[in-house]
Parts: sequence; C-alpha cells; structure tokens
Amino acid sequence: MKKQRGVSLSGLLVFSVILIFILLLGFKLFKPYTEYFALQKIFRTLALKPEVKAGTRRDAIAAWAGYAQIDGITSIGGDDIEITKDGNNVIVSAAYQAKVPLFKNYTLLIDFNPSSAKSGL
Repeated sequence: MKKQRGVSLSGLLVFSVILIFILLLGFKLFKPYTEYFALQKIFRTLALKPEVKAGTRRDAIAAWAGYAQIDGITSIGGDDIEITKDGNNVIVSAAYQAKVPLFKNYTLLIDFNPSSAKSGL
C-alpha cells in the first residue's frame, strides 16, 4: 500500500485563516503606503522645478497644491511641508503619522518621512 499524501482539513483551515489575515492587513495598509510613494514622487518632482528652486515658499506651496489635488493627497497639507536648500539642491520633505484601524480597539500607527532626497522608507 502506498502512503497517502496531501493536505488535511485542519491544515487547510489554519493556512486559510493565516492567508485571510495577511490579505486583510495588506488591504488596510494599501492606501497609506500608496500615498507615501505618491508623496515621494511629488517631492522629487517639486525639487526639480525652477519655481521651487528659485522662488519663495509661497510658490512652492502653490505648486504643491496642484499635485496634491491631482493625486488626492489628504494626509498632509501645505503647512506640513519643509523646504530646505543643500547647496544648489532643494530638499522637499515632510513627517506625518498614519493611523490604520485594524479591528475593535487595535490601531496601527505608522510614521512616514517622505523626502525628495534619495533615501528609503
């Protein structure tokens, strides 16, 4: 007789519960992370614009407002943006927190620091 191989019902259930939990967590974290990566892209674009490099803060915030409206950025506003000069380069950055409600009274708090400087998360 050959030994039977395969997945037991209890193993399938445990695997399914773990997979569903990971998928639900991924769905809840999708929006904050896509917004973070959109901010990174916007900040890099703003840092290269001549009106931000040579203009005032008001010019930079006006340029930011257009990008924020197009991409639907809601986590930060113009007052949260920090613009600094590093030699001839302009660095546009911000720091904010995103609260992601998981279930019942459990919330995940994520700190984001998007910047036009080359760096990771």
